[in-house]
Amino acid sequence: MKFKRKKNVRQRGTKTHGWGAKKKHRGAGHRGGKGNAGTGKRGDAMNPSINGERYFGKYGFISKSRNKIKAINIDELQRKLKEYAIKGLIKVKGDVYIINLKELGYDKLLGCGKVLYNLEITVDYASANAVEKVEKLKGKVIVLEERKEKKKEAETSKKGNKAEKEDEFVDEEDESEESNEDSE
Repeated sequence: MKFKRKKNVRQRGTKTHGWGAKKKHRGAGHRGGKGNAGTGKRGDAMNPSINGERYFGKYGFISKSRNKIKAINIDELQRKLKEYAIKGLIKVKGDVYIINLKELGYDKLLGCGKVLYNLEITVDYASANAVEKVEKLKGKVIVLEERKEKKKEAETSKKGNKAEKEDEFVDEEDESEESNEDSE
């Protein structure tokens, strides 16, 4: 009995195995292909729905710093003061409003707006402008976490320390030379 080769073996070396054009035997209807196929990324004919948009490529980045700081401005805080006082979220002693912004869900106090009331605010972070405005009206801002020093300030202080150490080293050499002269 003679062995008959399979049909697909006979197709080896041909690009489309007898199905004509490359896109005809996809089972995808007249869709151009998968993904960005048929969008005109290559070639002259650009798809008008995509042309001119930021469709291709990657844009932006995802910040590795995931800690989000929720901030509130002074004017927004003052608009909500009475509401917070009615709900019992803040304390009122005489004409002073005592506010813990952490309990209200805020991490930072910003200085946009005018201070109209006497405020005593406890918060993790506060802008210098906000602290100044509150303290002008004899209020008080208690900042729980102090701001980190800027890199430039740290570098200048390091350079200053190096200069001091060099001066000390020079002084020690002078003393050792003087002691050698005395011994002679």
